[in-house]
Amino acid sequence: MMKIPPIIDIDGILVSSDILTECFCCDLDACKGICCVEGDAGAPVTTDEVMAIEDSLDTVWEDLSASAQAVIDRQGVAYSDPDGDLVTSIVGGKDCVFTCYDNGCCLCALERAYRNGKAKFCKPISCALYPIREKRFSSGLVGLNYNRWAVCKDAVKKGNELQLPVYRFLEGPLTRRFGEAWYKELCEVAQQLLAAE
Repeated sequence: MMKIPPIIDIDGILVSSDILTECFCCDLDACKGICCVEGDAGAPVTTDEVMAIEDSLDTVWEDLSASAQAVIDRQGVAYSDPDGDLVTSIVGGKDCVFTCYDNGCCLCALERAYRNGKAKFCKPISCALYPIREKRFSSGLVGLNYNRWAVCKDAVKKGNELQLPVYRFLEGPLTRRFGEAWYKELCEVAQQLLAAE
């Protein structure tokens, strides 16, 4: 019986093994989208994503709260957090400026516009990849870690009920970020490692 290594290298992307072994499936009915309104910083974004968000701003503007509009008017759609990372702007020290509400559930105004065919940009890849967090090292390597957060307890419960590993739950975002060939290789490595365990 082989033990799964803590880090797996998939074509130069370092993947934490718990992405293969832990289960997760968002349960919006239970959590009401709390991940968009909790935390002390916005969602990590790239400069390209900031430009895409700015291009979508007119489309989603009316869906944003007056407080969010005021923050965007004052500092833009993104800012540098204390670690120097570029993140989406937030309201009141926690809510992402792009949160909107529907029947008491927090949604992303950007994603809603995209799903309704009104915008070309969906949402930052960091949001789509959650609970995976991407880290870039000075060497150029990229690491993927499973981020455990108490507000996602319902997603962990649902994932375990469905026996849905994190990497399977995030097939779409992982493919969007790293490509089909990379995701296929990830699945193959996961199957080999899990079968040998």
